[in-house]
Amino acid sequence: MHLLVTAGNTQAPIDRVRCITNIFTGRTGTSIATRAAGSGHTVALFTSHPEIVRSERIEVHAYRTFDDLRSLMANHIAGGHFDAVVHCAAVSDYLPAGVFSADRAIALATVGKLKSDAPELWIKLVRAPKLVDMIRDEWNFRGVLVKFKLEVGAGEQDLLAIAEPSRRQSGADLMVANTLEGMADWAYFGPLAGRYERITRPELADRLLEAIEAIHEGRRNG
Repeated sequence: MHLLVTAGNTQAPIDRVRCITNIFTGRTGTSIATRAAGSGHTVALFTSHPEIVRSERIEVHAYRTFDDLRSLMANHIAGGHFDAVVHCAAVSDYLPAGVFSADRAIALATVGKLKSDAPELWIKLVRAPKLVDMIRDEWNFRGVLVKFKLEVGAGEQDLLAIAEPSRRQSGADLMVANTLEGMADWAYFGPLAGRYERITRPELADRLLEAIEAIHEGRRNG
């Protein structure tokens, strides 16, 4: 199979030296890409942390910002040569649309570096488009799609209640759902035979690849 894996965080620039981002490092997506390449699959990895990739068998494309990742995905997914997309990247939910001080608005497009002389600044954020929802609807991807979902402070039953509607919303075949508190140890994965299974993190890459392969083969033979 030809797989695309996205991994890492996106930056939402405020000026040329500052940004809003998140804490994620891309290690989960990189481990999935590495395992897939080691199993003989052709793998492209879009990552904000190319420095942690150790396999020479992976085609690596580095990105930094939300717009970088969106452009990469649009250009490569719309071409239609991937059999599966594993969308593991932690993508920005909001993007800066303006910066304001008490006496003026600052156009972000014109800012090299915000001055530090104002006692207060307000950053206006607007909701970013959901890249995972664009994979089916805008880029017409028809292969196997895996979505990742992270919640903070949610109990396991709450997480499961969120996971399946989120998967369906994006038209994903599979969902990996976890919490910030438990992500180093476990995740819920499914639906497999109509239900979600709680698996350990070391199991994730292998179980995910097995499920993708089974869905792909089933469609080819069906």
